[in-house]
Amino acid sequence: MLRVLALPLLVVALQPFDSTVQPLPAPLRASLEGRFWQPGCPVPLSQLRLLTVSHWGFDGRVHTGQLVVNRDVAAPLATVFRRLYQLRFPIRHMRLGHAYGPRRAFPADGDVSGSFECRQAVPSPCTGGTANGNWSNHAYGHAIDLNPVENPYVGCGRTRDPTRAQYLDRSRLRKGMVTPAVVRAFRAIGWGWGGDWSGDTKDYMHFSTTGH
Repeated sequence: MLRVLALPLLVVALQPFDSTVQPLPAPLRASLEGRFWQPGCPVPLSQLRLLTVSHWGFDGRVHTGQLVVNRDVAAPLATVFRRLYQLRFPIRHMRLGHAYGPRRAFPADGDVSGSFECRQAVPSPCTGGTANGNWSNHAYGHAIDLNPVENPYVGCGRTRDPTRAQYLDRSRLRKGMVTPAVVRAFRAIGWGWGGDWSGDTKDYMHFSTTGH
């Protein structure tokens, strides 16, 4: 008589996605003032929010990431990161300490996903310079950069950081590179992607309300 062994069913529980939106805590406001925000910036600190989300890391584990964004886009962005979580899209670094902490805390690999920073838009390497006189969408809290190493800024077919040159070929997607599904997640809330820019300048890390 054939005996069938009843083996216990192994159930792996997936940690549920979590997100919160809150006003900037006092310590965060203090770290932004002076270095990342100054009087005269296009939005006051009171208009910014701390967005906290679950995300997958390059290590295959779930992490908690945080971004500073405008209050008018915080809730829609939470839905985007929910979709990225479902896609298991990996984000290497998305901690406030990396983006706004002391410079010694900035990871050596430079692969920090960022959001708010009161600065001017950066011109293409084709033209040179460090600013073009116009506020970046980051200065409004209306832009996010994802995995800048794997998704570099490119002008005239080159990148400012030669270590990122291996990612200029977008035909072979590797870990952390923006995929069509990621682009669709942002498009679902009306955001555009710098990888869609016409001409020789692309910003593969960059998503924003205006697409620029």
